[in-house]
Amino acid sequence: QVQLVESGGGLVQAGGSLRLSCATSGRTFSMDAMGWFRRAPGKERGFVAAISWTSGSTHYADSVKGRFTISRDNAKNTVYLQMNNLRPEDTALYYCAAGVFPTPIPGTYTSWGQGTQVTVSS
Repeated sequence: QVQLVESGGGLVQAGGSLRLSCATSGRTFSMDAMGWFRRAPGKERGFVAAISWTSGSTHYADSVKGRFTISRDNAKNTVYLQMNNLRPEDTALYYCAAGVFPTPIPGTYTSWGQGTQVTVSS
């Protein structure tokens, strides 16, 4: 049973930074991908970033390129999302997810965390 636990959310002013963490346990070797997604009020869940555990290859949504960085610590089984220059439109519930391939499609991920709230004030 894969378990994902997010942490690091909070309230920050526009232009500020936060680092989200996603601690994983029970992940099988075939689950090579980790993704971050977010759901803003009244909107559908959207892709933020993804990474491969083995290759370290990364993928980003256009809206966060240059501001967000996804990384992983294989020894700690933890994935991070460093968020810089935050904007009010980044306000959302952020989820991490585990899957086989690092894609931007939520349906390709099989395990999800409970989410951590990020609120950016203007």
